[in-house]
Amino acid sequence: MTPPTPSAAAPLEATDESVKSPSPSTPQGNESRSPGRLAWNRFKRDRTGVISAYVVIFFFVIAIAAPLIAKLYGKNPYTTYASQRPELLNAFAYPAGPNGGMSSEFWFGIEPQLGRDVFTFLLYAIRTSLGIAVAATLLTTLLGVVIGVTAGYLGGKTDYLVGRIIDILLSFPSTLFFIAFMPVVYGLFIAPDEDIPTWLRATGLIIVLSAFGWASIARLLRGQVLGLREREFVEAAKVTGASPRRIVFKELLPNLWTPIIIQSTLMLPAFVTAEAGLAFLGVGMIDPTPDWGVMIQRGAQFYTEDLTFMLFPGLSMVIFVLAFNLLGDSVRDALDPKSKR
Repeated sequence: MTPPTPSAAAPLEATDESVKSPSPSTPQGNESRSPGRLAWNRFKRDRTGVISAYVVIFFFVIAIAAPLIAKLYGKNPYTTYASQRPELLNAFAYPAGPNGGMSSEFWFGIEPQLGRDVFTFLLYAIRTSLGIAVAATLLTTLLGVVIGVTAGYLGGKTDYLVGRIIDILLSFPSTLFFIAFMPVVYGLFIAPDEDIPTWLRATGLIIVLSAFGWASIARLLRGQVLGLREREFVEAAKVTGASPRRIVFKELLPNLWTPIIIQSTLMLPAFVTAEAGLAFLGVGMIDPTPDWGVMIQRGAQFYTEDLTFMLFPGLSMVIFVLAFNLLGDSVRDALDPKSKR
């Protein structure tokens, strides 16, 4: 058999090479990855976001493990150690030791007048504040998603009514109404002359924060749904006889996860500061319940003599809120690259 000529062999080599190496148009690399995978890769490249995530996780671990840490430490946030050992305080009811009484026994010092351990009080304060903020965020997000998607999908009078309610809520001065409505919520459960239990204070905070917080996320999702419901894939689902429930859960919600996650990550630190502010004003959690706002309120009474008692709660709250805000920005940039700063 006559061997192939060089001109005939060249195409064969080219064809063989094309089989081994896919053409540039073949989907590979980023094109073959899911949107979630692409977002995760973008987030991992954001050093600020990764560091912020570690800081946030650290705070949540502390909040969850607060009882275990306090047990290993050998103190609790409710015992007044100065009553057992009067030498811990001086004649003016301030810690006898330097820097607020900081020592190997009391790492962050002791509280003036009462002599409680600041370290364990801070652990439980983080636990209380984050617990309330997380619960309020989840409830607010749920309300915002249900109301916003319902209004956007149904449209008409329902959309008009919900839109006016949202406008009214967003026009309220939130802090003023938080202060005004907290006694109203407490009055629904107990008589005015009774002491308000801690669980009711926490529940009331969650209810009030959620009642005035859902409007912003509902308005955002309403606008998103108004645009999505006219898209071809939604019209195709209607033509095939899909029920409204299936359209909402299978067609609309999968396209709304990005704004929902972004709004939630920005909402939680706002609730942390709002809850601490209400506690500072005396309408949220109150002493002796450990709370960031309670600690700052107590520290404000003594900061002229010693800044130590306000330093630890104030600094820890600033670090957490800053880290979570930076984390929220990084999550937004990862999920929506077009909005990258």
